[in-house]
Amino acid sequence: MRSGAATKINYNAMMFHQREAIMTQKELYIGVMSGTSLDGVDVALIEVDAPDIRLLSSAMYPMPESIKQNILDICTGQPTHLPAIGRLDHHLGHLFADAVNALLAQSGYQAKDIRAIGCHGQTVYHHPTGDTPFTMQLGDAHIVATKTGIDTVADFRRKDMALGGQGAPLVPAFHREVFSQDDATLVVLNIGGIANISVLRPNQPLLGYDTGPGNILMDAWCQYHTREKFDQDAQMARSGEIDEPLLELMKRDSYFSAPAPKSTGREYFNLDWVQSKVRLLNHHIPPENVQRTLCRLTAETIADQSRLYVSGLQPRLFVCGGGANNPLLMQELQTLLQDWQVSNTSEQGVDNDYMEAMAFAWLAHQRIHALPSNVPEVTGAIRAVSLGVIYTTQ
Repeated sequence: MRSGAATKINYNAMMFHQREAIMTQKELYIGVMSGTSLDGVDVALIEVDAPDIRLLSSAMYPMPESIKQNILDICTGQPTHLPAIGRLDHHLGHLFADAVNALLAQSGYQAKDIRAIGCHGQTVYHHPTGDTPFTMQLGDAHIVATKTGIDTVADFRRKDMALGGQGAPLVPAFHREVFSQDDATLVVLNIGGIANISVLRPNQPLLGYDTGPGNILMDAWCQYHTREKFDQDAQMARSGEIDEPLLELMKRDSYFSAPAPKSTGREYFNLDWVQSKVRLLNHHIPPENVQRTLCRLTAETIADQSRLYVSGLQPRLFVCGGGANNPLLMQELQTLLQDWQVSNTSEQGVDNDYMEAMAFAWLAHQRIHALPSNVPEVTGAIRAVSLGVIYTTQ
């Protein structure tokens, strides 16, 4: 016991001195994020002047349809082969590098001004449970580093998984960094393809996990029936009605009742998942009613989990990601969480469209300075470590 306590004290002292040294440095980082929605590549340039983090420039770089389709083919289990995976890895590397170079041109900064890039890569499969847990993100970081001239940090998830964690979610540590604690619960909700929450409570450990589908099911169903990439302003959903038997059936999925830590992705929640639930019901459901029900499913599964952690008089829900731009989904969340303050993170000073890209820029900062970036209480890893592999330009 004495030996363990001494080790902890020495570790904390080391961390304190590291942070003291970093606080004297002002550095610029770029984050690159391509999520499960596949609507484009988000890039964000941040200034880290510890403890302050400031967004200097951001942009969304379009994803070519050919690359998007290749990703979808792999994610949905279509037959593939190593040359196809290799080509996609190569093309994504160039895509991410081009997105960074475009951001530099837009912002007026040069490669020499940037300390490092944090490149998440494109997840094509995430399987954190079972006998052989693994996760796969594509996008050759060597290409990103050499084409931009900036050291690049990538492969953020696998070290956490090697230590018994889920490798996800990783953004809760960043949420804790940018949002101050209060005397009531704060849930930071990111609604990308998958929805995940970070739970900050007074004098309690940080929690965070994937609640289930975010936009992914709504996007897939809308595209299948209308050929539109997503339901603009929830027009399709607004024209329908909630099908209560379908909603009840979907909510019985075992993922929603599984304990945290947990994470998921397109390999689980996808169009086939929706169609299999619809087929189980012995009645016709108009497509717009399914869309309305999927919106409610996302809102209810988020609200159900958020209510578990209420403390204080005025709990708050700050929403970021593409789902923050869905007016019906935001309305549903406010209805389900009537006693909560519900707003998007832009209203709190952090751009809701670029939160994840900012997070991976910050994760690159943590790796460059060998500071912990995972949260064991969130991912389930046995210890905190500095995540990511550094790909240098030299």
